[in-house]
Amino acid sequence: MSEILVLFYSRHGATARMAHNIARGIEEVPGMQARLRTVPEVSPVCEATATPIPTEGPPYALLSDLQECSGLALGSATRFGSMATPLKYFLDSTTPQWLSGSLAGKPACVFTSSSSLHGGQESTLLSMMLPLLHHGMLMVGLPYSETDLLTTTTGGTPYGSSHVAGPDSNRPLSEEEQLLCKAQGKRLAEIAARLGCKK
Repeated sequence: MSEILVLFYSRHGATARMAHNIARGIEEVPGMQARLRTVPEVSPVCEATATPIPTEGPPYALLSDLQECSGLALGSATRFGSMATPLKYFLDSTTPQWLSGSLAGKPACVFTSSSSLHGGQESTLLSMMLPLLHHGMLMVGLPYSETDLLTTTTGGTPYGSSHVAGPDSNRPLSEEEQLLCKAQGKRLAEIAARLGCKK
């Protein structure tokens, strides 16, 4: 089985729910399996440390997870039109992978959740692509052949799937958002399989 890493940061659970739908799409492709990973909070107090294993949800990502994957789905809550600091902090530690080129040629996609419809989803998705392009990854978008992009009144962009969580960050994923997440995961896994990407 080839594994696709679904790496995300989620504070209130919306991005995590998207990650699980993307994982379902990945696992619709024969021979492909999703590996769900998250990242810990970043503390403003230098001495603070997180437990090595989260109290709930998937394990924290290790750099080896990146090297072992055949593709990457990267997700974050939107923070002022960009990815959240914990995910950026993790990506900033990937210099060894950049120097070795271990991610070059692997497919990747991005996804996000924001409180409002115009909360900076597209700029977040675009900014998340930048470090992946520096790694030489091949960006996989969400084409308009996914007709839910044409009808959604909630989230969804050609840059990657998205979700509108509402002002209290508790709005469930709409049917279109779920379908687009699954479609994105499936597309990523299909491309990884066609490329024959291995760790």
